[in-house]
Amino acid sequence: MSSKFWEEYNYDEALDRALKLVPESIRGDSRFEIPKINSSIEGNRTFFKNFKEIANFLNRKESHLLKFLTTELGTNGNVEGQRAIFQGKHGKMQISKAIDRYLKNYVFCATCGKPDTVLELKDRIIIMRCEACGATQAVRPIK
Repeated sequence: MSSKFWEEYNYDEALDRALKLVPESIRGDSRFEIPKINSSIEGNRTFFKNFKEIANFLNRKESHLLKFLTTELGTNGNVEGQRAIFQGKHGKMQISKAIDRYLKNYVFCATCGKPDTVLELKDRIIIMRCEACGATQAVRPIK
């Protein structure tokens, strides 16, 4: 930077000016808490009752989250209304751990650690772009 910049601003003024330019949505250290998993087991099926709420909270497509969970749980599943139904008996802890892995791989930015990311498809490659810091990274496709 030129010396003219530093002549116009002292450190505190420059910091205040920079902070005003940062969008309100990414300021601060607000806690990222996903809703608690609401699931139940009936017979040989697991009902994940607030599946759609969690997918919306994570800002991810239901189909992407469902594909990940069925792969992680090693089962079949489908969405009916607000809930996901999985074949087999899967406890809340098992689903919670799978969602934690999803967060690590497909939600949190590897650069700044914020959850303000979006998934974009570019030339058959899934890119995670962080709206907080601008970083981009390729993510693994779900098999």
